Amino acid sequence: MIVPRNRLLLWFAMVVLPFALLAAVEPGAAIISFALIGAFVVAAVVDAIGARSSLAGISVALPEISRMSKDREAKVELRVRNERQQQRTVRVALGLPREIQSPQEELEVSLPAGSEWSRFSWTCLPLKRGSYRIDSAYLEASSPFGFWSVRKTARVSSEIRVYPNLFTERRNLAALFLHRGAFGLHAQRQVGKGREFEKLREYVPGDGYDEIHWKATARRGRPITKVFQIERTQEVYVVIDASRLSARAVEGAVTKLQVAGSGGPGSAENLQPSTFNVQPTTLERFVTAALVLGLAAEQQGDLFGLLTFTNKVEKFIRAKNGKAHYSACRDALYTLQPQIVSPDFDELCTFIRLRMRRRALLFFLTSLDDPVLADSFVKNMDLIRRQHLVLVNMLQPPGVSEVFSDPNIATMDELYQHLGGHLLWHKLRELEKVLQRRGVKFSLLRNEKLGVELVSQYLGVKRRQLL
Repeated sequence: MIVPRNRLLLWFAMVVLPFALLAAVEPGAAIISFALIGAFVVAAVVDAIGARSSLAGISVALPEISRMSKDREAKVELRVRNERQQQRTVRVALGLPREIQSPQEELEVSLPAGSEWSRFSWTCLPLKRGSYRIDSAYLEASSPFGFWSVRKTARVSSEIRVYPNLFTERRNLAALFLHRGAFGLHAQRQVGKGREFEKLREYVPGDGYDEIHWKATARRGRPITKVFQIERTQEVYVVIDASRLSARAVEGAVTKLQVAGSGGPGSAENLQPSTFNVQPTTLERFVTAALVLGLAAEQQGDLFGLLTFTNKVEKFIRAKNGKAHYSACRDALYTLQPQIVSPDFDELCTFIRLRMRRRALLFFLTSLDDPVLADSFVKNMDLIRRQHLVLVNMLQPPGVSEVFSDPNIATMDELYQHLGGHLLWHKLRELEKVLQRRGVKFSLLRNEKLGVELVSQYLGVKRRQLL
C-alpha cells in the first residue's frame, strides 16, 4: 500500500499551483510552466515505482511466548530482519490487544548497514490476567525521494501470558521468604512430637507407654522406644471456586492505577489514567492468594497442589514441589476465568474422596453467602472432613458487616442497608458455628488480608501439627 507523504503535498503546493497560476496569467510562460509541472509529475511517478522496493526483504519476528505480570511494566523483544543489509529507517507498529496498553503507538527504528537482524524493545503494560496473541505487525518506509510512504502488514505469531501480580502479596510476607529459619524471619519452637516414624532407641526414664515399641521390646528383651519426627512433606491443596459468585467485584479494590504522567519516554507513567478501568474480581484475589500460598508451601518443604471447580471439576494438579511444578500451577491458573454457573459441591467432594487418598490440608476459597449453596456445602463436608483437614475462607461481600460498625450512616436508607448487611453477616457467623461443630474452620476475610491470612493459617497448622 502506497500513500502520499507531507513532502509530496508540500512540493505540489510549491510547484504545481504557482506554475499553473502563472500559465493562466502569462500565456507566454505556459510551456515552461507545463514542463516544470510535468517534470514534477514524472519525478513523483518514478518515486512511486521505486517505493515498491522500500520494504523488500524487511520482516518482523516476535518471541513465541512472552511472560508478564499484571499491572507491571514489561518489554516485548522485537526483531527486525533486513535481508539486503542496507541502511534504512522503518516505522513499526504492533497489533496489541486492548488489555495490553503501550505508551507508544509506533516505533521508528534505524536499521544499520551490514547487519541482517536488529533488536528493539517494545514497552507495554498488561491490565488483565490471561493469554493474548499478537498476529500482525505493521511496517512503513519512505520512498527514495520521500514523496510516498509504503506500508505492509507482516504476519507474526506470538503469545503474551499475563500472570497474576504477586509483588504486593510478597512484600506483605517479606519475612516469610527470607531464608533465616523454619517459619519466617526467626526460628520458632514447634509444639508436639511429630507423627512420622524415624527410628528406634533404648528406653529412657520418662518415656510414655504409648511410645514403647512392644514387638521390638519382646524381641530384644529390654524396653525399646519409638522416635518420631515432624513431617516435612505434607500435602497442601488450594480448592478454588470459579463459579458465578467468584465473578463479583472486590469491595474496596482499586480499579484505576494512579499515574502522574511524569515518567520518562517509554515508561508506564506516560499512559493515560483512563486506560486502567479494570475491575478486580473475587476470583482474581483467589488466584493471587493461591499462588502466594504455593510459594509458602515450597519454602516450608511441603507438597502443593491445585483444584479448580465450577459445576464440575475443571483442573486438578496433584501435590508436588519444585520450580517446574510451581510453573505448572501458575500456567493452570493464569487463564482461569469465572463462569456463570452454580458450584456442584456433590461432585467436588466425591472427586476429593476418590482421588486424594493421603490426608491433606485443604484450603477452600469459595463464597457461601447463598443459603442454598451453604447448605449443600455443609452436607458434603461430612464426606471429606474425617480424612482431611479443611479450612474454608471467604472474602467479605460488599456491605456485609456487624451492626454499628460504620459510624458514617446519615440517612434512613443507609440504615436499612446496613441492617441488611448485618443480617447476612449474622447468617455467616451461624454457618461458621455449624462448620466448627464438624471440625471445619470457616474464616470471613477482607480483600487486603487474604494472602496474609492464608499463609498465617498454614503456618499455624504447621506449628500445631494438626495435619
